[in-house]
Amino acid sequence: MSNDAPIGVFDSGVGGVSVLRELRALLPREALIYYADSAHCPYGGKPRDAILARACAITEELLTRGCKLIVVACNTATIAAVEHLRATYPVPFVGMEPAVKPAAAATRSGVVGVLATGAALAGEKFHHLVATHARDVRVITQPCPGLVEQVERGALDTPQTRTLVEHYVQPLREQGADVLVLGCTHYPFLRPLIQQVAGADVALLDTGAAVARQVQRVLQREALARAGEPAGEVLWRASGDAVQTARLCQALFAGP
Repeated sequence: MSNDAPIGVFDSGVGGVSVLRELRALLPREALIYYADSAHCPYGGKPRDAILARACAITEELLTRGCKLIVVACNTATIAAVEHLRATYPVPFVGMEPAVKPAAAATRSGVVGVLATGAALAGEKFHHLVATHARDVRVITQPCPGLVEQVERGALDTPQTRTLVEHYVQPLREQGADVLVLGCTHYPFLRPLIQQVAGADVALLDTGAAVARQVQRVLQREALARAGEPAGEVLWRASGDAVQTARLCQALFAGP
């Protein structure tokens, strides 16, 4: 496979753009294809077989576009599908994992809050992560229904979004959490709002940068890193309204 081949990245919607930004920052030479499965967003609440079917369909589309590595930029899809994808398709896959381990190391109060989708929190993989890396701290989990949909609307700091964030964050603070794990790729786009609600003394952790570093390691291990001049192009694909989704993805990708 050519080193100039693109890296594929997919999520249930636009949330995985938070990971795409980290990939671009660390690996500016790499060409990227982002697939937003917006017609089927959110994955949280869907049966595992349905998520697995979507992950396979998207993977096959990305492979037809020549992707040399695929990032499953969704915690829920990683839990449901990444092992099957690795066993089925001939390219490396990198998945997501909530930042429980660094959160357990960073907490001063001994209490860590995890904001995520209900599906991600209910998975065996999450419970194993806590049992392995956070045995000496208290981990409080908080499902956050509605936040993904607000990000999908581009409503990053509306009164409704703020009300939801307050509803989910304040109980964690009241129980002593001084580190909050953003356990969904959509949530980093709400970081300024979550920080305001949580307070400046609370650390917010996500795993986008760690995923980018893992992609870099895999590219080097497999001798797949692109050696050309930066920057590789970014292409946008979506299962829903392609124009509207691409517009929102590009706005989130650009910053602030």
